[in-house]
Amino acid sequence: MRRICPNGIPFISSFDTSNSGSAFTVRAYSSSHSNASISAKAKLRVSSKFENVKCLDDAMTLFNQMVRTKPLPSVVNFSKLFKTMLNMKHYSAVVSLFVQMQKLGIPFNEFILSIVINNYCLMHRVDCAFSVLAIYLKNGIPFNNVTFTTLIRGFFAENKVKYAVDLFKKLVRESICEPNEVMYATVMNGLSKRGHTEKNLSLLRVMEQGNTKPDICIYNIVIDALCKDRNLDTAINLLNELKKKGIPPNIITYNSLIDGLCKFGQWEKVRILFSEMVDHNIYPDVHTFNIVIDGLCKEGKVEDAEKVMRHMIEKGVEPDIVTYNVIMGGCCLCGQMNRARRIFDIMIDKCIEPNIVSYRILINGYCKKKKLAEAMQFFHEISQKGSKLDIVTYNTILQGLFEVGRIGSAKKFFDEMLSVGLVPDLCTHGTLLNGYFKYGLVDEAMSLFNELERKRVKSNIEFYNVVINGLCKNRKLDKAHAIFEKLSFIGLLPNARTYTTMINGLCLEGLLDEAKDMLRKMEDDGCLPNSITYNVIAQGFLRCNRISEMATFMKEMAGRKFSFDATTTEFLVNVIRENPSVLDMIPELHLKNKK
Repeated sequence: MRRICPNGIPFISSFDTSNSGSAFTVRAYSSSHSNASISAKAKLRVSSKFENVKCLDDAMTLFNQMVRTKPLPSVVNFSKLFKTMLNMKHYSAVVSLFVQMQKLGIPFNEFILSIVINNYCLMHRVDCAFSVLAIYLKNGIPFNNVTFTTLIRGFFAENKVKYAVDLFKKLVRESICEPNEVMYATVMNGLSKRGHTEKNLSLLRVMEQGNTKPDICIYNIVIDALCKDRNLDTAINLLNELKKKGIPPNIITYNSLIDGLCKFGQWEKVRILFSEMVDHNIYPDVHTFNIVIDGLCKEGKVEDAEKVMRHMIEKGVEPDIVTYNVIMGGCCLCGQMNRARRIFDIMIDKCIEPNIVSYRILINGYCKKKKLAEAMQFFHEISQKGSKLDIVTYNTILQGLFEVGRIGSAKKFFDEMLSVGLVPDLCTHGTLLNGYFKYGLVDEAMSLFNELERKRVKSNIEFYNVVINGLCKNRKLDKAHAIFEKLSFIGLLPNARTYTTMINGLCLEGLLDEAKDMLRKMEDDGCLPNSITYNVIAQGFLRCNRISEMATFMKEMAGRKFSFDATTTEFLVNVIRENPSVLDMIPELHLKNKK
């Protein structure tokens, strides 16, 4: 079976059922089973049994009854059964039963074929889904929009964006079928979720010139993509455009724009949009208010967020669990734990049951304030209420225990996590390694790291950054450098943090020339140094009193519009205090002083 090729659609010449093996089998239909045939009354009973299909066994039993019924139930009944199984997510079973239908010679239609294609796509097997197109051709069943829309969605689900776009272009170019609004929306949604905003906008312009004109749903997809891409001016221009065309915006349009404006802190424009909504008889819903409250909380404006919540209640819009969680998160962000607890209690008084997110917000807030007793109280309350504790909540407590130096408790807590059947994720391992390195437990950290490497646990560059940073801070530069050197062999590219960590390690050991070489290597490898990188190397030169070489780095920093951070400035002030002549050794600093 050939896979889809980027230059076209391979209409597979035959459907090889030998590759569709399954554990499910049914008895073949033949004349020998005539004595097992079911009467017309029995046939009606079979139809009534759809509502009793609660599990896979029920579905298989019903299918067996259906294929033994004389005359056979209608194709609509088979479609209904397959649809029920699809909704129950028994994808491979649907495919298996369809193969059995073919073997038994039971008729099928385009609806059943569409369901089979959808099953393959949900199994992330678009290549197999394409093979079903051959059955359309063989049986003279015309293709339709549903078929190709499902295939396009399948490609996007497998992150094969190019294939999805190529298929869409082929359908249009060769007039295989006329794309409808649903197909356009599927393509645009797929492009939007993967950051292809410009392609989305271009497709909108193509659609505007074609037979299928964009409706508000299509414009909403593009506006939302532009807002997420921080291209707010174009999004607002598009809003004005659609209003001129007589296409009224809806609540979804405004929510996307308000979300984008909140992320930029453009509160005056948010107020204008709110007024505009009301003028058009579109009233903000709970989601609209939650967007604004979230934006305010992220800027630390918790009092303003609470005012918005009071306003929404006055307007007859009741806050939901998201509203309260967002405000609690804002309070925790500002370290206002008493206020966060008050919001939590108000939520309960309003008969809104806290969810795992509510507890996690408070646990995280208390851990950051190093109030482990309060954090543990809420942690135990979750299980007492019968809620399932997740890995994120365990990670939060684990990090909190390391923060206050309770190493033994952290280890016991990790063991408890394993005992309840939770599988540690990359964040768990990173927290453990970071904690071990922080308290000088290098052997334990490296033992865990080596064990994870042996097990080939999937990791990323940030995970390795934790190890390299921990080794550098514990003056194990040789080991850190060895791990740094092997990154490319395991398919990971060092990022700015990796290089900066190595440069800092070299500076701490007084190896400034090697640190300079690492900086140049960083640039040669196409990884641009940032302000932190330059501050780290500046501190290294100041620490070793190699002041004359500071001028070069200061010029580079100025050229890149970087400035000294508080630590570098403190280093420099101390050096100048001991030796005022340093000012004359750094002309750039001297000139700034004169100005």
